[in-house]
Amino acid sequence: MIDDTSRLKDNADHWAMDLVDTAAMLVDGEGRLIHANPASHALARRIDPSADPAADPQRLLALIQPSNWNDALATGRWSGQVDAGPLRLGVRLYTTARDGRARSLLTMGELSGGVTPEFELQLSREELHDTARRLAGTQEQLLQSEKMASIGQLAAGVAHEINNPIGYVHSNLGTLQEYLTALMALLECHEAALHADDPKAWRADVQGKRERLDIDFIVGDLPKLLEESREGIERVTKIVQDLKDFSRSSGSGEPMRLVDLHKGLESTINIVWNELKYKVQLERHYGNLPPVECHPSEINQVLMTLLINAGQAIDNRGTITITTGCEAGEAWISVADSGCGIAPEVLGRIFEPFFTTKPIGRGTGLGLAVAYNIMAKHHGRIEVSSKPGVGSVFRMVLPVRQPVSHSA
Repeated sequence: MIDDTSRLKDNADHWAMDLVDTAAMLVDGEGRLIHANPASHALARRIDPSADPAADPQRLLALIQPSNWNDALATGRWSGQVDAGPLRLGVRLYTTARDGRARSLLTMGELSGGVTPEFELQLSREELHDTARRLAGTQEQLLQSEKMASIGQLAAGVAHEINNPIGYVHSNLGTLQEYLTALMALLECHEAALHADDPKAWRADVQGKRERLDIDFIVGDLPKLLEESREGIERVTKIVQDLKDFSRSSGSGEPMRLVDLHKGLESTINIVWNELKYKVQLERHYGNLPPVECHPSEINQVLMTLLINAGQAIDNRGTITITTGCEAGEAWISVADSGCGIAPEVLGRIFEPFFTTKPIGRGTGLGLAVAYNIMAKHHGRIEVSSKPGVGSVFRMVLPVRQPVSHSA
């Protein structure tokens, strides 16, 4: 019954396709031609007038490149233009899958002469849509590349931050092994005393061994040693988790969610701290922030850019002040540094892609440009004020809730 129903539906589809004047072909998931309407046969004959009167529209399928099929499979549609002998054809390809069956509908029309302006306008729209989709994908790749470049720049510092706690955990394990050896020796002495004919005669030996092994010190030091080791492992776990959260890509289809900006801020500070701690005094002035709707990994990327830039603006010793607040439905975070400042003639260009005042090897010139685009994507903004020799203030502002149509 299921096969009969499917066959009846396919026949109905074929009948409907045969009514249209535009060449239309139905193709299965393997790229095999299921049905071609009379207009397809006519178009195939026009491409090659010397062909058999029952010209096979299969030659029309051969005009579509594998990459075009892949685009249609990925997005559900593809449109473009192809050259077919003396003709230039406008092509639209639609792909879907239902009940385990993949089907593609391919339509073709001549772009010179008999094609209506509406067809060409629709084709132009779809080509523009495809271009915008590819551009969005390129932007996502650029964002992720800049994010990974930032991590690469901080890799040595992050490794140092991990190596420190790992180092003293390793040292503590060596000490714990020595303590365990001493405790086992004392336990063996107790065991011998318990099984002796006169256990009391062993009292002096047990006490002497206890003093030689410094058991009282071991008992007092063990809890501190274990606590210090646990804190070291927790520190490493936190850094690794922060790196994992930061490096994760936010796909274009991933919805924004409500997040704690202070938590993300502390996570970002944790990653960049080794870059800052030797020359920066960090001051925090946190206000009350409600949960903010955003892509947290992208906002953390903006924060990382601002913090790294602030640290690099300070030559010897200086202060970075982080302030947060919320007003009029907007949450904001400002990063102020006591660094060299930005010259007025440069200030207007700092968000331009590939523009940088840093020496070669210290920046790609993309950090602030990517940050600007991220904030625009979130319907937010970055405000900046700077005075040479005094320092700079970068203030990122986000709506607490995204507009309904843009919350994904």
